[in-house]
Amino acid sequence: MCTTCGCQSGEIHNDNDEHEHVGPDGLVYRHTHHSPHGHARDHEQHRKHAHESTRLVQIERDILAKNNAFAAANRQRFEQDGVLALNLVSSPGSGKTALLVRTIAALHDKTPLAVIEGDQQTSLDAERIRSAGAQAVQINTGKSCHLDAQRVQEALGELNPLPESIMFIENVGNLVCPAAFDLGEAAKVVILSVTEGEDKPLKYPDMFRAARLMLLNKCDLLPHLQFDVQQVLGNARRVNPAIEVLQISATTGEGMAAWLDWLRRELTAVLAKRNESIAALKRRVAELEAQLETQLRAQQTAAE
Repeated sequence: MCTTCGCQSGEIHNDNDEHEHVGPDGLVYRHTHHSPHGHARDHEQHRKHAHESTRLVQIERDILAKNNAFAAANRQRFEQDGVLALNLVSSPGSGKTALLVRTIAALHDKTPLAVIEGDQQTSLDAERIRSAGAQAVQINTGKSCHLDAQRVQEALGELNPLPESIMFIENVGNLVCPAAFDLGEAAKVVILSVTEGEDKPLKYPDMFRAARLMLLNKCDLLPHLQFDVQQVLGNARRVNPAIEVLQISATTGEGMAAWLDWLRRELTAVLAKRNESIAALKRRVAELEAQLETQLRAQQTAAE
C-alpha cells in the first residue's frame, strides 16, 4: 500500500462491519458506520469522513506539486547536460532489468550510461547493472510503490551522469502510481510482456497514456502462448493513438536493433535541442552586446 500517493483511500468495506481507516496523521482508526449510538452519531461520522477525504485530496495535491518542482529541476539539469533520461515502467517481472543488461552490453563502449534502480527492498538489480558494465544507484522505497523526483535528484547527486549520456530510471514494478509522478524524464517507456495479457493497456490506461513508447517483451515465447499481438497493439493505441511500439525479446535479442536505434534517435534529439538552446543564448548575448556598444557610442557622441 502506498503511503504517499493516496492509494489507501480506495479501501472497500461493508458499512455494517467494523473496519479500519488510516488517517492523514498515520494513525489507524477502527469503527463502524452503524452503531448503537443512533442516527446522529452516524451523521457525524460521515461528516468527519467527508472532511478527511477533502484533506487527503489536498495532501495528494501538495505532494504532486512538490514532486513536480523537483521534476522540473531534474529536467533542467538533464537538458543542460544533454542527458537522455528515460523512466522505465512496468508490472513486476516484465523483464526491465534483463532489457537493461542487454542494452548496456550493446551500448556501454559507445555511449555513457547510468541507471537508477527503484525497488521496495534489496540491491539485487543494481548489482546486476554494475556487473553488466554501467554505474548504478539503488533506491529502496520501502512501503512506497513508486519513485519520486526528489529521490531521483538525490541519486543524481551520487551518480553525476556524464554529459551526452543516457540515464535509465528503472521504476518500481507497478502500473498505477508511477504514471502520476513525473521524475523529470524525457519520456516514459512502458514494458509489457506477452505473458501478461492483451488487456493490460485497458486496465491501466493512465500508464499507457503517459508513455511515449511501449516495448512488447518476451516475444520469443509467442509460439508457446495464446497471445494476440494485434489485439494488444490495438488496445494500446486505443488508449494512446500516438504511442510507438517495438516488439522485442531481451532473452534472444529479437528486436533489440530497433530499440537501440530508437535510443540513438532520442539522444540525438536531446543533443540537438541543447545545441539550439546554446545557440539561442549566444545570439541573445550578441544582441545585448550590440545594444550596449550602441549606447556607449551614443554617450560618447553626446559628451563630445
